[in-house]
Amino acid sequence: MSGGGCSIVWFRRDLRVEDNPALAAGVRAGVVVAVFIWAPEEEGQYYPGRVSRWWLKHSLAHLDSSLRSLGTPLITKRSTDSVSSLLEVVKSTGATQLFFNHLYDPLSLIRDHRAKEVLTAQGITVRSFNSDLLYEPWDVNDAHGQPFTTFAAFWERCLSMPYDPQAPLLPPKRIIPGDVSRCPCDTLVFEDESEKASNALLARAWSPGWSNADKALTTFINGPLIEYSKNRRKADSATTSLLSPHLHFGEVSVKKVFHLVRIKQVFWANEGNKAGEESVNLFLKSIGLREYSRYISFNHPNSHERPLLGHLKFFPWVVNEGYFKAWRQGRTGYPLVDAGMRELWATGWLHDRIRVVVSSFFVKVLQLPWRWGMKYFWDTLLDADLESDALGWQYISGTLPDGREFDRIDNPQFEGYKFDPNGEYVRRWLPELARLPTEWIHHPWNAPESVLQAAGIELGSNYPLPIVGIDAAEARLQEALLQMWQLEAASRAAMENGTEEGLGDSSESTPIAFPQDTQMEEIHEPVRNNPPHGTRRYEDQMVPSITSSQVRVEEEETSELRNSAENSRAEVPINANPQQNARETVNQGLLQTVNRNTRLQNNTTMWLRNAAEDSTAESSSSSRRERDGGLVPVWSPPASNFSEQFVDDENGIGPSSSYLQRHPQSHQLINWTRLPQTG
Repeated sequence: MSGGGCSIVWFRRDLRVEDNPALAAGVRAGVVVAVFIWAPEEEGQYYPGRVSRWWLKHSLAHLDSSLRSLGTPLITKRSTDSVSSLLEVVKSTGATQLFFNHLYDPLSLIRDHRAKEVLTAQGITVRSFNSDLLYEPWDVNDAHGQPFTTFAAFWERCLSMPYDPQAPLLPPKRIIPGDVSRCPCDTLVFEDESEKASNALLARAWSPGWSNADKALTTFINGPLIEYSKNRRKADSATTSLLSPHLHFGEVSVKKVFHLVRIKQVFWANEGNKAGEESVNLFLKSIGLREYSRYISFNHPNSHERPLLGHLKFFPWVVNEGYFKAWRQGRTGYPLVDAGMRELWATGWLHDRIRVVVSSFFVKVLQLPWRWGMKYFWDTLLDADLESDALGWQYISGTLPDGREFDRIDNPQFEGYKFDPNGEYVRRWLPELARLPTEWIHHPWNAPESVLQAAGIELGSNYPLPIVGIDAAEARLQEALLQMWQLEAASRAAMENGTEEGLGDSSESTPIAFPQDTQMEEIHEPVRNNPPHGTRRYEDQMVPSITSSQVRVEEEETSELRNSAENSRAEVPINANPQQNARETVNQGLLQTVNRNTRLQNNTTMWLRNAAEDSTAESSSSSRRERDGGLVPVWSPPASNFSEQFVDDENGIGPSSSYLQRHPQSHQLINWTRLPQTG
């Protein structure tokens, strides 16, 4: 059966045939055309990295095979404009309906809203569904109907919702294909010749595809889950679920994960297995943190580029490309950090605990801008996930209301003996240290010269000395925090005196030059310039450039919003005197941004409010409503990259951190509608 009146099912990050509400709706409606559109240019600087593209390539091939076995092929399109491509598919197939599943990052929210507007105007019925979360973000609020600002309160509410998450759907028995004779597939190229050799190694460790994700879930639940609470800290073995890339690409449903793990929890509770129950609770918190990452992104759509706490905009990040290069090459002189960065480059993967170690070192010891680290993770991780990575880096940077204290530095030496007590992880990834006794493996700079010689190590030659001393880093961090509070107080005083409105970006300065292989636009903070780190003799690892993360909105009604944001962009000063620059920033720039921010606020608030009201009223979601022509919520806003690390942290996501408690007047959430959308 084929012909007109068919339904398009638009696949994105939901590459599975089971528990796929959009696919199920299409099958119920009758004739189906399954479509995937590859338009990475739409993502701006978040163009997928090499290993992420490798995964997508194989996941799509797996999905296509599954769909063909059910009766229909997967039509692939290469595009720079997803909505235009959808229109072309509609015209060539005679489709009358479009079904897709929700995404929650800002770019997707805007794109999906535009797709609904454009296709609805063409007479196409458009419906969207919750496929990625237990509960939609707009369904989880506090007693006053406001979004939660701490994870504990959010997750407690999720677990006490009056209705359970929907049960996962079975895959369709068969699919009636539409007529795609006038809709040929485009060949999608996900890797170039230079990448194929490295990518071939990935297949030894990973098996993309939804049925493989199902096997990985079953293996975890019937194996490592029961001892998850005891073993999750071990960095030298597969003790976590390894589900995050499967979850990111939607190869496995989070609802299925939740239901199967809860069933196991009930079984162990009936057996009186307390350890099993504890393991389930900890693992479910990691699932909760994935949910929270989307919740934060939905309610604070600039959280991938701006701190959630307003005072952190004044932190004087160190702009030092030498530090950044040494960190990503695994040449910092701290074995656990270096082993983690070498593993990341070689495999596209890091244990959750090691992610905490390397990111904390990046932010606290090197004091490099957290957006640099987040972007590098995006470029190199198999499970690169904008929402989860943003939550993780904001947590490490102390920019969440319940994040880790910014004045707390974790010593990599002590972290090494905690998470790699026998040194096996370091030896695997740093072969130059393989012969070093365990006693010295995490601090070779303290080892006697005779021990180093016996191990074949020459510090400063075949393995570097520490790039920064921990004591010096702690002193420098305290100095930077003091400067941050002084700048924040000056800004607050300016506001109280009526010379500033809101917390808009106000720095006006000359851009700082970055090496060509790491062209990155710094966030607009006061900056301290440190002397460049010594030149390395080792081959560098290229990092794609970061440009502004300005959301590219195509609609005419948002053009003023975009232009206003671009015109307000400020750059990092060269050779800035922090104290002088701070006062010039506070006194000279504030008045210049008042009118700009006020105009932007009016445009942003009206557009987002209208879109959110329309979409919340009409979108198909976990509230068990399905209405034709519903709108995706545009703005209110895998296991995840940083999920298990929070659960594992000694303090966890909990009460406000100590340095915030000393400044109770300062740690306020930024009012996002008053900020220009700049990097």
